[in-house]
Amino acid sequence: MIGGGYVGLVSAACFAEFGLDVAVVEKDPNRLNALKKGNIPIYEPGLDLLVQNNIKANRLQFFETIKEAIPDCKAIFIAVGTPPRNGDGHADMTYVHQAALEIAKHLQEYAIIVTKSTVPVGTSRRIAQIIRKENPSLDFDVASNPEFLREGEAIQDFMTPDRIIIGIEKDRKDRAQKAQEIMSRLYQPLFQKETPILFTNLESAELAKYASNCFLAMKLSYINELADLCEQVGGNIEEIANAIGLDSRIGKYFLRPGPGYGGSCFPKDTLALIRIAQEAGTPSRLVEATAQANDARKANISGRIIQLCGGNVHNKTITILGLTFKPNTDDMRESPSIPIIHRLVEEGAQIKVFDPVGNEKAKPLLPNTVQYFDRINDAANQADALIILTEWNEFRSLTPKTLKNWMKKPLVIDFRNIYDPKVMKSENIHYYSIGRPLKEKFII
Repeated sequence: MIGGGYVGLVSAACFAEFGLDVAVVEKDPNRLNALKKGNIPIYEPGLDLLVQNNIKANRLQFFETIKEAIPDCKAIFIAVGTPPRNGDGHADMTYVHQAALEIAKHLQEYAIIVTKSTVPVGTSRRIAQIIRKENPSLDFDVASNPEFLREGEAIQDFMTPDRIIIGIEKDRKDRAQKAQEIMSRLYQPLFQKETPILFTNLESAELAKYASNCFLAMKLSYINELADLCEQVGGNIEEIANAIGLDSRIGKYFLRPGPGYGGSCFPKDTLALIRIAQEAGTPSRLVEATAQANDARKANISGRIIQLCGGNVHNKTITILGLTFKPNTDDMRESPSIPIIHRLVEEGAQIKVFDPVGNEKAKPLLPNTVQYFDRINDAANQADALIILTEWNEFRSLTPKTLKNWMKKPLVIDFRNIYDPKVMKSENIHYYSIGRPLKEKFII
């Protein structure tokens, strides 16, 4: 497994749990040393124990170089980063191509080279070209095996997935059977559980990940726009989401409104698919609109907070609960909290924040005037307004009376709809949520 980041480490640990011998290549010396000791540099529930157990069982090892790791390997996964390229939104393939070149230099016997990273269409064939040019006599195959891991639930997603997608060179029938046999052996435990495993051509597998994530991003932007409409015409977004979610053609997931999507996948993958479609001469207008709507959403949320605080937040103390883009992760990438907090600081607000695991990752990304707290009550103490940006479970257990006692003024702005508007009103708390009735016109 080339790459000891989120995807690579989770995948490696889970393959090891299947009983396979797995070698992980991680070039960052600090991360490598931590991993060798069983210390996990990312927050993912259950991953630390899984890694530690498989290190003890000698099924999981960590190496600094590809040369050290690949002898005797029959499958080599490329799971390095593919961040957006500066300026144009394309996926940066630098690390993928570097990995392919090093594999070609050091691989001596047959192996299948598999892209686990999210990559543009044509990447697998490009990897094959790089390897053949560098090492013309090498016997190998390529495959695409996109990941569908949700942060916070990644181990469960790997062990009990909805489906496994494996792209192989179907146009080379002499090679396809061998590649399919090897990939089938890797996922044998899931075959036994009758998990749907789809063998496609390379291009279909590469496009499937983008297609899935962009569709889910569209659902999120759509429900956010419906929530705004509800606020104008008196509808209840939760009732509407339930109504349309019961349609089996639509499904109930990704129909909860919020401050906009973030994370390592949706923002990056929507931009990448937009560029892929444009270059292919078939622009994806729906995905383009989705990305635009999400950017506008984050800007709009900042404006709503200012409006709800009387049109001016200068010298007001505002508490933010939740910094990460979703609960059960410390991932701050593209989190809505980042532009929202920057705007509030620019407008003169005094920002106090609490996140169960995200404070340290947030510090380099937020203004240096932001105050971080390890306890919710300290963050909320004497606040003029309290804002919910991430739906951590521990926030749900906070009672309205408790919040009111902590705060200077009883204004709660809930962008995750985790509280009951009627209960909040009964405690004389000025409460704002998304797309639900019982809103008040108030100025604090």
